Amino acid sequence: MPGRLAGKVAIITGAGRGIGEATARAFVREGANVVVAELDAATGAATAAALSESGSALYLPCDVTDEASVERVAADTLSAFGRIDVLVNNAGINVFHEPLDTSEAEWRRCFAVDLDGVWRMSKAALPAMLERGNGAIVNIASSHSFSIIPGCFPYPVAKHGLLGLTRALGIDYAARGVRVNAIAPGYVETQIAVDYWNTFPDPEAERLRTYNLHPPKRIGRPDEVAMTAVFLASDEAPFINAACIVIDGGRSVLYHD
Repeated sequence: MPGRLAGKVAIITGAGRGIGEATARAFVREGANVVVAELDAATGAATAAALSESGSALYLPCDVTDEASVERVAADTLSAFGRIDVLVNNAGINVFHEPLDTSEAEWRRCFAVDLDGVWRMSKAALPAMLERGNGAIVNIASSHSFSIIPGCFPYPVAKHGLLGLTRALGIDYAARGVRVNAIAPGYVETQIAVDYWNTFPDPEAERLRTYNLHPPKRIGRPDEVAMTAVFLASDEAPFINAACIVIDGGRSVLYHD
């Protein structure tokens, strides 16, 4: 039985680890040809090599803050596969400060990746999608896109903007066959989360405290985000557009703890 993404060509940014890597694995498993667009050459090449053992994957160096780098990824994808069907904008960075302690450089660093980088990639991939009259963009947003945690500035500002970008592009290009949606993960158990827990005197206690903040008494897994991306990128979601799917176990619905 063919996979849900059989024959599709997908660019996934930040696919060297975490949610991006899980998404790349899921896409290959579902039959897609995957471009691992990653800044870190070591993780990007390793991910692509591992995926190539069971499917089609290509590593392309990608710095989403650099327009020329982004354009090369789109051009090289077209050269290798002849089309771009799906773009998953996953690359992102955490920039957390108290607002008045945020330097101009930190503000710019956050937006360069978390918002401007998504627009650069979308701008590079959209022409190929529009030419074929078909395509899907999936933006990895965050629960920070609609909720505020003190001390996390300016990250939520950029992520709020990402939802605006998702909606604007989704509406502008819907009639031309391109759907643009977002996924907003909450707390997900990636290496970044583990590294954070390890900064505490009792990492396991901090892990359990985090689990207990969520109604299911656990946090999300990268593959759960990945499979939602598969759905949004597939032909199973033809009328879902300019939407955001929240994956947080219901945490954002709680009025208080």
